Amino acid sequence: MKLSPEQHRYRDKLREDLHFSATLRGQRYQFHTTWGLFSPKGVDEGSQLLLDHLEIRRDERAVDLGCGYGPLGLAIAREAPEGYCALVDKDFVAVEYSRINAELNGIPNTEIFLSNGFSHVDQRPLSLAVSNLPAKTGKELYYLYFYDALNRLEPGGRFYVVVINGLRKFIARAFTEVFGNHKKLKQGKTYTVAVARIEKNTH
Repeated sequence: MKLSPEQHRYRDKLREDLHFSATLRGQRYQFHTTWGLFSPKGVDEGSQLLLDHLEIRRDERAVDLGCGYGPLGLAIAREAPEGYCALVDKDFVAVEYSRINAELNGIPNTEIFLSNGFSHVDQRPLSLAVSNLPAKTGKELYYLYFYDALNRLEPGGRFYVVVINGLRKFIARAFTEVFGNHKKLKQGKTYTVAVARIEKNTH
């Protein structure tokens, strides 16, 4: 069965990139996205909340786990000109658009590649990890992220996450269990931002 001309036009329009601009931490960014990526028409509320409560040092050596089209990792890299941010995602489309957006916004101190969490991140030194944790992923994946972060972040390193409010108590328990500490930075109407720090005696 063939598509009608109208169906052809609609399908082709759906294939076109989406474009929008956003202000993150007081700086303007341009983003190209596509249907199928998370929050393709604008930076989501959770990512905005995390960025509003994130400490970024100029020499940060960071990783953005599940980067999507790149808002968290690119904002970190731009504010860490003496460091870098690795943006990783298990979705090749997300990796492709993160690369497009890094170039579009002139942010060279990034590495962007396929990885399921830390699975393909080499043994580079890391001082910061961030993740907008997906709500519908099993808690087993969260624990993989947490234990890998504990193993990979340097003493004094920080792991920031944003989750839907329904997961905030789980995050508090899991962070305390894995890292030995937990701090809730902000609870909004829908999302909560929390951080764990790597104690110097955990390695």
